[in-house]
Amino acid sequence: MGLIHIDLFTTLDGVAQAPGGPEEDPAGGFAFGGWQAPLLDEVVGEQVKSGMAGMDALLLGRRTYDIFAGYWPHADGEIARLFNRLPKYVASHRTPALEWAGSTLLGPDVIAAVRELRDRHENTHVIGSLNFVQTLFAERLFDRLTLWVYPILLGSGKKVFADGVVPTNLRLIEPVVASPKGAVFQRYALADGTPGVGDMSAVGQEG
Repeated sequence: MGLIHIDLFTTLDGVAQAPGGPEEDPAGGFAFGGWQAPLLDEVVGEQVKSGMAGMDALLLGRRTYDIFAGYWPHADGEIARLFNRLPKYVASHRTPALEWAGSTLLGPDVIAAVRELRDRHENTHVIGSLNFVQTLFAERLFDRLTLWVYPILLGSGKKVFADGVVPTNLRLIEPVVASPKGAVFQRYALADGTPGVGDMSAVGQEG
């Protein structure tokens, strides 16, 4: 069975809206579109490229797909060549025209369609697509979660973990690494069960 990877850039207070530019997602009057740009460095760039090893499909929400389709077909470089040759799957409530070569609209039962992708591809990556990611979280329909957490607070904006996230265990699978400009790389695997509870009042009372 293949893996579904979710890759997100987020602030320390969990905002993942529009990291790439002012026009990416101004919903709700969001005033900080492009917040990631001043904090990029070579370490994050190499981590992103390394994480794409073995990627054989893209799974995107409609807004992210439109942004990517408007940029990557006209770009050059390693990432552009990869994205342009990969199959692209799009989750949308509508029936948009998908003009980027290799693009397919998922059927009306998006959850079933995503599960089928695991049988078709080894490593399907969801990049950005924050609204769609909430569905994957709610259904526990992912296998890897990679976060780049940046040392800024924005106070408002769409969050990585919004209402509807179900209690879930994760397991850290790579060492946490901080880049020169403070982005903290964290990669997790979905783990079995739900979070346990205990009583901290007993700590330190033994003996």
